[in-house]
Amino acid sequence: MRNGDHPPVLHTLNEDPLIPLNRIHILLCSTAIATVLHRRLFSLFSSPTPISSSLLLLSDLLLAFMWAVTQAFRWRPVRRREHLETLALAVPDHRLPNLDVFICTADPYKEPPISVSSAALSVLAFDYPTDKLSVFVSDDGCSDLTLFAFMEAARFARHWLPFCKEMRVLERCPEVFFQSSHDPRSHEIKLLYQRMKEKIESVMEKGQVGDDLLISEEDHAVFNKWKSFTCSNHPPVIQVLLESSRDMDIMGNPLPNLVYLSREKSSTSFHHFKAGALNALLRVSGVMSNAPIILTMDCDMHCNDPVAPRRAMCYFLDPELSPNLAYVQFPQRFPGVNKNDIYGGEIMRLYQINPRGMDGLKGPNYVGTGCFHSRHSFYRSPSSSPSLLCDLNEQTSDTPFSSEAILRKAHEVASCQYENGTKWGSTIGMRYGSLSEDYHTGYRLHCEGWESVFCDPERPAFFCNIPITLNDVLSQNKRWCLGVLEVFLSKHSPITFGVKKVSFLMGLCYSYDGFWTSWCIPILVYGLLPQLALTYQIPLFPKGSDPWFYLHAYLFLSAYCQDLIDFLASKGTFQRWWSDQRMWLIRGITSYLFGGAQFALKQIGIPAPGFNVTSKVMPDEVTRRYEAGMFEFGIVSPFFVSLGTVAMVNLFSFIIGMANAARKEGGFDEMFVQLFLSAFVVVNSWPIYEAMFLRKDGGRMPRRVTTMSILLAGILYSIAYFLFSE
Repeated sequence: MRNGDHPPVLHTLNEDPLIPLNRIHILLCSTAIATVLHRRLFSLFSSPTPISSSLLLLSDLLLAFMWAVTQAFRWRPVRRREHLETLALAVPDHRLPNLDVFICTADPYKEPPISVSSAALSVLAFDYPTDKLSVFVSDDGCSDLTLFAFMEAARFARHWLPFCKEMRVLERCPEVFFQSSHDPRSHEIKLLYQRMKEKIESVMEKGQVGDDLLISEEDHAVFNKWKSFTCSNHPPVIQVLLESSRDMDIMGNPLPNLVYLSREKSSTSFHHFKAGALNALLRVSGVMSNAPIILTMDCDMHCNDPVAPRRAMCYFLDPELSPNLAYVQFPQRFPGVNKNDIYGGEIMRLYQINPRGMDGLKGPNYVGTGCFHSRHSFYRSPSSSPSLLCDLNEQTSDTPFSSEAILRKAHEVASCQYENGTKWGSTIGMRYGSLSEDYHTGYRLHCEGWESVFCDPERPAFFCNIPITLNDVLSQNKRWCLGVLEVFLSKHSPITFGVKKVSFLMGLCYSYDGFWTSWCIPILVYGLLPQLALTYQIPLFPKGSDPWFYLHAYLFLSAYCQDLIDFLASKGTFQRWWSDQRMWLIRGITSYLFGGAQFALKQIGIPAPGFNVTSKVMPDEVTRRYEAGMFEFGIVSPFFVSLGTVAMVNLFSFIIGMANAARKEGGFDEMFVQLFLSAFVVVNSWPIYEAMFLRKDGGRMPRRVTTMSILLAGILYSIAYFLFSE
């Protein structure tokens, strides 16, 4: 570049035009909230029911706090765009940085190997120089079934990669491509895929790899080792399945590297779940390829845009941004959600709206998948890290992956004793101490001075699967809730440590996620207390004709309307927004409540369940009900007892409250707010009533849960009698 020349513009940033309106709204709502809290506080001393007034005050304080931290996301939301044409002119392919891809799996029966291997094939087929691409698969289940699937995928890759490039295929996950493509030119490659799939499914049915499927003595030697392995006790297993320096596709072009890893496991060592697996991948890949850029992906995720790595490079290769850039986060997108997204599976606020708001501050949080990382960010602070642009001038090692020296060192760093006495998990690599290792790691990187970028292109870069049963959805959310709470109540709490180390607004953003559990208190209080008081005609709010009523109405409507505007601005629909807000209420009395309770029990020494893999396999009838928009209950779960109890209390209270208001002059005016709250919960609870009393299919609410819910509702009414009786 000549003196005076400007660096090429690889990306642009635009602020959201709604920022001024957001800030005006913050000012108005802050004033209204302060006024309501002031009135609530002083009415506490004159209330005839001080217990109910105290609970409402506590709920309002928590709602005010969560509203306040939410506004940090609305302070400066931005949108970015990448300029791939400029990148192509400024950085030729031979100058692009090497890229390592990490994919983690743990259970071949919950995470089908055919799907996991298809996900790997989608990234092996990236539109990226193949000699610069390495894919590492971590199998924490140490399953010969998974290894066999990847051996077959490696053979299929020799045909699949040149097919994708010749046909200019955009959807490069074969499992998805062959479900939608009817191009006659794909007939031959489809037959090869079907044969691979049949072999893998045959192995899954048998539960083991038979000798008849192994094609070489080397294959037999590899699988003979599994006879002495168990999932919880085995040495490191590392298998180089493809090596760019030796393996070619059918057109004679080099293939990317593909490596299978199962780190050492011992029943006497703690393995830190997914964070431990990713750290093992960091070390093994560091020995083998040491690429400066790392992409982490879940096993149920596949690439939908083959130029996604080049989009990330538009940021990593920016000389102004690169020195402090830890990662580029892509949003999770879910093509499998049903029409109205009944479980709020898109989680649009977590994966799209909030990251855009954080991007205008120091950058989005890390959500565990679809994220390109700078390898340096896992080892040191930005001030002590060399620039990625300097890394491009370094020569990569020509030592083959399969050399004895490389494999010996890789086995050493994959052992369970390697981390002993080191800083792995504390200041190096993925951070330990939380089930939500992604939230914890991204937060700590920001605290160390790193920044991040949110990349949300028009064509979704990655697609993910979602749970399609309500119990799985709530269990997953409970696990996340427990994980972020572990961070929030640690010495690195975002509300104290974060606001000092990152910034005040970023600390608030991380506090929003970290304090999810607090939602259970106001949701439970507002979902039960006014309704129980309504039954006994005890007013807890201003009359509908009272001027104070309009202040409460303004706060309710403004909060919901702003949330709807955010949702629609992210290309959501009204019906999906309705499902999303309903799931927020459902999570409040299930995932958040039980997550907080589990954390409390853990603190007093009562053991809690560990990490459970969410099953990616569902019976056909469950899938059909989900696609038809029907909630899936079907099992006895504490989540459903909680849901049923709240639903029954609101139904009974609404019926009794309407009858009492009709008999009493001015009854509707006096109890309007409580009648509205009961009606609002009843409308949101329609799928629960339907499952309790109307449905006959296998996804209906179990009779035992319905009985327990009605019994618990009766107990709550009995307690309310002593609380509200004069």
